[in-house]
Amino acid sequence: MNHHRFVVSFVLFAAAALLASNHRTVAAEFAVQQKPDRVLITDAGRPVATYVFRDDKILRPYFANVHAPGGIQVTRNHPPVPDVDATDHDTMHPGVWLAFGDVSGHDFWRNKARIEHERFVEPPAVRDGRVAFTAENTFRAADGGEICQQTSRLTLAARPAGYLLIWEATCRPEQRDMVFGDQEEMGLGLRVATPLAVKQGGAIRDALGRRNEREVWGNAADWCDYSGTVAGRQAGITTMCDPKNFRPSWLHARDYGALVVNPFGQQAFRKGPASKVVVRPGESLRLRYGILLHAGPKDAAPDLQAAYADFVGQL
Repeated sequence: MNHHRFVVSFVLFAAAALLASNHRTVAAEFAVQQKPDRVLITDAGRPVATYVFRDDKILRPYFANVHAPGGIQVTRNHPPVPDVDATDHDTMHPGVWLAFGDVSGHDFWRNKARIEHERFVEPPAVRDGRVAFTAENTFRAADGGEICQQTSRLTLAARPAGYLLIWEATCRPEQRDMVFGDQEEMGLGLRVATPLAVKQGGAIRDALGRRNEREVWGNAADWCDYSGTVAGRQAGITTMCDPKNFRPSWLHARDYGALVVNPFGQQAFRKGPASKVVVRPGESLRLRYGILLHAGPKDAAPDLQAAYADFVGQL
């Protein structure tokens, strides 16, 4: 190991150890309520998020109306409220989602094909102080044909920097090859609350110090934060990439309030020839991301590098 890697590894280890030592002082009163089409998550009676797994218009699971600690909403209202929110992409940008615009030629981003909830392998519950559940989904083409099986493992925990939502998804084709194509609309997506958008005075920044769409778009980073001021508080969402993902993720960052973390759009982000990621029957592709939901005093931004180390320490 060279000196630079040793220093980076030591810093990440030290920060993770410090945050782990503080974990005992972080508490939440999470509760879940499962309904026929959604799971309601609360903390001490206040809403945290709604996981919607069946929707006639949005043909994939997603989290809507997501809140940071203290009850501050950090994703756009779903559905968007006219004269309060921009109403564009209302069925494509519901809050936080994982979807793909091109899988074997089928579009799961624009609701032309369906990620169908089959069952909860592990039902939603609070275990060891955190919300956890595992869903089994099927990717179906518009004609109903099966493309792959997907297992999504989701956890929500209170951490020193805020709520940490971890979304781990594994895709397994059973009948034929599945091919992930190359475009901007692939991967983990989010739409921030209207006051957080850059166009409303918010800011995007990544782990390498780049800011806003002009500098961040098309580049890869361990984490990327989208933050602003809500009700006099600093609040936002930070995406974090598992270093064990098959490839770093490029950032489709937009000043109007959207952020997509995408490991597939090599040509779309002008980083090389068109990418084609093939997964064959008997193989699998795993993606794992952290989504930090944070809020605090207006002039006290969280230590996001330490929060990233905390996420990495939970691998």
